[in-house]
Amino acid sequence: MSPHDQTSHSPLILVDGSSYLYRAFFASQQADLRNSEGIPTGAIRVVTSMLRKLIKDYPKSPVVVVFDAKGKTFRDEIFTEYKAHRPPMPDDLRSQIEPIHAIIRAMGLPIIVEEGVEADDVIGTLARQASAAQVDTLISTGDKDMAQLVDQHVTLINTMTDTIMDVAGVEEKYGIPPALVIDFLALMGDKVDNIPGVPGVGEKTALALLQGIGGLEALYNNLDKIAELGFRGSKTMAAKLEQHKAEAELSYLLATIKTDVTLHESIEDFGLPNPDPEALIELFKQFEFRSWINELESGSAASAQPVGDQPTAVIAPVDLHYEQILTEAELKPWLEKLEAAELFAFDTETTSLNYMEAELVGVSFAIEPGKAAYVPVGHDYMGAPEQISCQRLLELMQPLLESEQHLKVGQHIKYDMNVLARYGINLQGIAWDTMLESYVLNSTAGRHDMDSLAERFLGQSTISFESIAGKGKNQLTFNQIDLEQAAPYAAEDADITLRLHQAIQQQLLAVPSLQAVFTDIEKPLIPVLSRIERNGTLVDSSLLAIQSVEIGERLVTLEREAFEVAGREFNLSSPKQLQQILFEEQNLPVVKKTPKGVPSTAEEVLQELANDYPLPRLILEHRSLSKLKSTYTDKLPQMVNPGTGRIHTSYHQAVTATGRLSSTDPNLQNIPVRTTEGRRIRQAFIAPEGYKLVAADYSQIELRIMAHLSADEGLLKAFSAREDIHRATASEVFKTPLDEVTSDQRRSAKAINFGLIYGMSAFGLAKQLGIGRNEAAQYIDHYFATYPGVQRYMDDIRTQAAERGYVETLFGRRLYLPEIKAKNAMRRQAAERTAINAPMQGTAADIIKRAMVQIDQWLAEAPFDARMVMQVHDELVFEVRADQADAFAAEVCQRMAAAAELAVPLLVEAGIGNNWEQAH
Repeated sequence: MSPHDQTSHSPLILVDGSSYLYRAFFASQQADLRNSEGIPTGAIRVVTSMLRKLIKDYPKSPVVVVFDAKGKTFRDEIFTEYKAHRPPMPDDLRSQIEPIHAIIRAMGLPIIVEEGVEADDVIGTLARQASAAQVDTLISTGDKDMAQLVDQHVTLINTMTDTIMDVAGVEEKYGIPPALVIDFLALMGDKVDNIPGVPGVGEKTALALLQGIGGLEALYNNLDKIAELGFRGSKTMAAKLEQHKAEAELSYLLATIKTDVTLHESIEDFGLPNPDPEALIELFKQFEFRSWINELESGSAASAQPVGDQPTAVIAPVDLHYEQILTEAELKPWLEKLEAAELFAFDTETTSLNYMEAELVGVSFAIEPGKAAYVPVGHDYMGAPEQISCQRLLELMQPLLESEQHLKVGQHIKYDMNVLARYGINLQGIAWDTMLESYVLNSTAGRHDMDSLAERFLGQSTISFESIAGKGKNQLTFNQIDLEQAAPYAAEDADITLRLHQAIQQQLLAVPSLQAVFTDIEKPLIPVLSRIERNGTLVDSSLLAIQSVEIGERLVTLEREAFEVAGREFNLSSPKQLQQILFEEQNLPVVKKTPKGVPSTAEEVLQELANDYPLPRLILEHRSLSKLKSTYTDKLPQMVNPGTGRIHTSYHQAVTATGRLSSTDPNLQNIPVRTTEGRRIRQAFIAPEGYKLVAADYSQIELRIMAHLSADEGLLKAFSAREDIHRATASEVFKTPLDEVTSDQRRSAKAINFGLIYGMSAFGLAKQLGIGRNEAAQYIDHYFATYPGVQRYMDDIRTQAAERGYVETLFGRRLYLPEIKAKNAMRRQAAERTAINAPMQGTAADIIKRAMVQIDQWLAEAPFDARMVMQVHDELVFEVRADQADAFAAEVCQRMAAAAELAVPLLVEAGIGNNWEQAH
């Protein structure tokens, strides 16, 4: 049955344009639809498609579209924090508003934008006018607040999910009639609009109060009746309501949709759509909606879905049923369902984000959309005899969790694997990870956390942790949260994970190369990284303490010297004071200004000034050492796990755009290797007694990948002959015999080799080498004359990127480039530089990931007492029994070199030492 069969065939249709604008944008963001000029078109397409479908389904209905006006409304005057935490509108969405308005007008639909109120209030006013005139009204929206307007003449339709909600539908969905929807919102609040509600009152509590006593007024007149509802802690609940009565009343006011707005229009003014086909064709041509152009030009009827273009997200309606499992008897039928399921979503709830400290509080799982369960085992107030214990739960679930045949999907499942490992559970059967599915599908589409993915793929806001735990210093850990609020949050995690997987998987499977990246690289890397993280690495805290003291003394000396040069004392960390001293008192040249028009003291500015002036040089050294001290020499000893005596970092697979791993707590990727103090920090990473550290590093891997991708004969020949590539380049560029190349020439050639693969311009090269721009341009010209294949590759990749909107690594990983056709030259050129470098950097990332997976599998059966303990850029670090180190290093080099077949050899160099610096 289509939606229009469920209501009057010609109702007045009021479209909540603002609601659909945002939902359309986030639903289409993953596809990142743009026309050939790089203009975003996703929201335009979805909103237009939705309106076309409404017109098709209700051909005899007037359709009115209402948008929010710019600026504040009366609710902002009542409550300054109303919607205060909403982020600013994304630029890509803002740029689509005017085109959407233009298309709506060309479709012959009226648009209403009323200042001082929201679109909801305009719709509410028109709906009440229609009800009074006994005219049926269909409100097209995705906003749950609109349920308060439903009556015998007013019905809601969600065009994105194709669902209708009348009076009975509201009661079925929310458990209350439309008349109590405002009271419901007033009690539980609304995190999206920042309506406060009554702290600690969640959905279940609000429903119980309204169903048992009545609306807000009745509730506050009968607080003594709360005890009769059977609440645990009813006195506390009554006191809480009394204490927060003002917030409840304010929330009621904020949640109430106005129905008496003074409007210039009335329902009698609206007639049937009167489209302008010629204007529509011009607009559709501008945004390249080819299928719709063909329909209009051929005179065919409007279709519900665009044909022949990339599909937009379709969000299916889901009825939620979340269970709270407290006993073994209640768990048994769920275990049977999990045993029989082809795939189930799994998630843990814990006391900490630190996987080495987190205690298990509960687990949740889902086997079909909307159906999920939470098993609490560690909430503070629990402990009844029949309550299932953590140990018993894990005993019952261990066969399932450790089975490779029972497939699981998780969101950032490596964390769950790490936590369970501390309880003796070896999580197996990981089939999918929604974070990595999204990341592989499009690494640049946005964040890949669950909340962001739910908005992007499902058009849904999830229960935020802060909404149930608070924030800041008073934030609760999960075990301290009331079970009534914790259980829906936990069950939702599993449910959303399953639904995300179903939404993303289809898109991933549609691109075989991306499916292979997930299946062959990212998924098998999960347990490898888990083992590395849990292995941890040993550090010498006493050595770091000595270094920290010495750095502190050096900082004092640097500060004193800076004061002498400046002629007075000042705060070296204050940009404002630095601006005054450097540019007003010392009259140093202004290299660059901030957006506010004041002289910049950024690091790149100070580096340029440091070539000629002593004070910037002193400040740079002070900054560098201060950062080392605070980030490493002071902090690393504090990060030693008391149980293992080792440091355990966290590796992240879904952060960088190109596929490289990153790490935090500590960030191992940022420990300097070119400075003396940075190398001293590496000395503190040590091997245990009887062991050595083996550090194996790919040599010049990105240049070798460039040789492979460009197929340049000169580069291929140099690498195949195992020549020093920088010396070989210097010899060719500077027309100097190979054995006469000077160190300065080699340094310049190295800057050219690496600079050009990052898209460096003549200006950038001149700046780096300290030479004139013309001279730098000549160097680049000589380079491309020597290696013409590199020039061809760069030209080809720019063209391909512009045509496709993305570039690929050797293994099929994609990096989308939304700015590749930007009208702004700087943004377009930045995208072109990324297009040149990303295939090399991404391929290098893929290669070391492949090597890690293969080496991890080999280590499981190899006759070596060895373990992988770190991955840093193109380097792997192992702890190996001392007497096996030489043989192990030789094997590892061979295996890393075999991780990919390139047109040139992959060279891997390994070092052995008692600490990381010795081995590097």
